[in-house]
Amino acid sequence: MSTARTVSNLNIEAVPEFRAGVRDSLPVIVGIVPFGLACGIMGVTVGLTPLETVLMSALVFAGAAQFAAITMLGVGPVGWGMIVLTTLLINLRHLLMGASLAPYMSRLPVSVKALLAFGMVDETYALTMDRVRQKGYDAGYQLGSNLSFYVVWVTSTAAGAHLGERIANPLAWGLDFAMPAMFLALLVPRLTDRTGVTVCAIAAVVAVLGALYLPGKWYIIIACLAASVAGGLLEGKNDAQ
Repeated sequence: MSTARTVSNLNIEAVPEFRAGVRDSLPVIVGIVPFGLACGIMGVTVGLTPLETVLMSALVFAGAAQFAAITMLGVGPVGWGMIVLTTLLINLRHLLMGASLAPYMSRLPVSVKALLAFGMVDETYALTMDRVRQKGYDAGYQLGSNLSFYVVWVTSTAAGAHLGERIANPLAWGLDFAMPAMFLALLVPRLTDRTGVTVCAIAAVVAVLGALYLPGKWYIIIACLAASVAGGLLEGKNDAQ
């Protein structure tokens, strides 16, 4: 299916909805620029070329997964299988987000679903669902939101990679702590109930013990699995009550 036909299927001739998606995204987009810059700088720091770093953002477009992959590349030799498995676990939440949108997207062509699914991240999903609750689903709105985030993310990554090439020793600036700090910044505001705090504590303990006693980077996988199981059990218990 041609690009023109795909755009037509998205019905973005309904320009107001597309523009609304872009407009509603602008206040949130500002917050991802520092993350994109850090992603670009750290990609170059761990040995990726600027082109490879930008291509990662353009083809993967998943901030948490990219930071995890870059972190693993930066700490030493890591098998690609380990990196793929880790990023897959991190992004399992996309299955749930996609499932909640599936009823609204069921009539769209497969190519359009794939395009919209590729551009879905936490922020664009939240914006799209908020729009669903207020006015109903519109593919043009989702595309506007997705495209806004995609362009800013790739552009800010490219800017960060450009800066990284011109900083003699990025680690001397403490940038090796940028990714853990950003993960913490994303995590802490979400710890709003006992379940969240408990799952976070379990993951932290398992990760630390695993880092001390397990070979390689298996502690990352084990901590992800422990957190997932703990979260599922605790949420199930809460629902039963």
